[in-house]
Amino acid sequence: MMQYIFAFALVFILTAILMPVFVRLAHKYNFTDKPTERKKHAMPMPLTGGLVMFITFLVGFLIFVIRRDPTMPFLLAGAALIVAVGLVDDFSKTRGREFPVWPRLLVHFAAALLLFIGDIRLTGFFNHFTGHYMYLPMWLQFALTILWIVGLVTVFNFMDGLDGLSGLLALVAGVTFFIVAIHMGQIESAFLAAVFVGAIAGFLRFNLPPAKVYMGDSGAYLLGFVLAAISLHGAFKQATVVSLAIPMLAMGVPIFDGVLVVVRRLLARKPAHIADSTEITHLHYRLLKRGLSPRKAVMLIFGISACLSVTSIVLMFAFQ
Repeated sequence: MMQYIFAFALVFILTAILMPVFVRLAHKYNFTDKPTERKKHAMPMPLTGGLVMFITFLVGFLIFVIRRDPTMPFLLAGAALIVAVGLVDDFSKTRGREFPVWPRLLVHFAAALLLFIGDIRLTGFFNHFTGHYMYLPMWLQFALTILWIVGLVTVFNFMDGLDGLSGLLALVAGVTFFIVAIHMGQIESAFLAAVFVGAIAGFLRFNLPPAKVYMGDSGAYLLGFVLAAISLHGAFKQATVVSLAIPMLAMGVPIFDGVLVVVRRLLARKPAHIADSTEITHLHYRLLKRGLSPRKAVMLIFGISACLSVTSIVLMFAFQ
């Protein structure tokens, strides 16, 4: 256990050290999110949080994770792709432009494909009645894996609407996956989760209300991608009914909210990927409309997510 604590602490401290440096660089080079009619923050906010999380995650990954599993380079390559397109997206926003959605989705697909090629995928289910593992057809493995990864990247980007919200939801899921990995004896997944949680926790020191830095699209994409990879590498590797429920519950809030938003936008004949100033379908916007302060809305959603994660852990200990 001390090794996991050391991995977490190293990445956490490194993130806490680098974040102020990159905040200053963001202001110096105008890499900031400007206030608009839809974005109500009072002053330009640095968009370097995601880049710092990736750098410190990379350091922890190279020290504690990559040598333990030959599939890990595929994960790292996919994460680099995700962050790169996120930085291009963020840069476009700093210059008052929108990066087109289709090139962005194409890169998300390519990153998901790298995980699939690296055998980080949903392969099938364990049949309790026969005692055998039932492998899904390859085309279905591919479809479910790609949908899971691209979907999580999207919904965590959706949830990045209030200070600290997306990071806290990812923190809850990461801690849950760490506990699951320890229980299942999955050393690689446990180190991956510990390093990832360290990067998020270090970032949250500067992103909890009032935020001093934003993660940007690069950070939101990174959260969704790495959590998708950890779940496929960990809980989904022993795909019983209970283990399938663990990621669904641990990330239940962003998944449910994201699906609901897309459905409502499509029914309203609006583009599913474009947010606007009248967007009230997200849970956090609906809570703000009902009179909650941003801080209270974040803590309420965090509490719901934590309860769902605790439920998933209880189910795991009860039925596995």
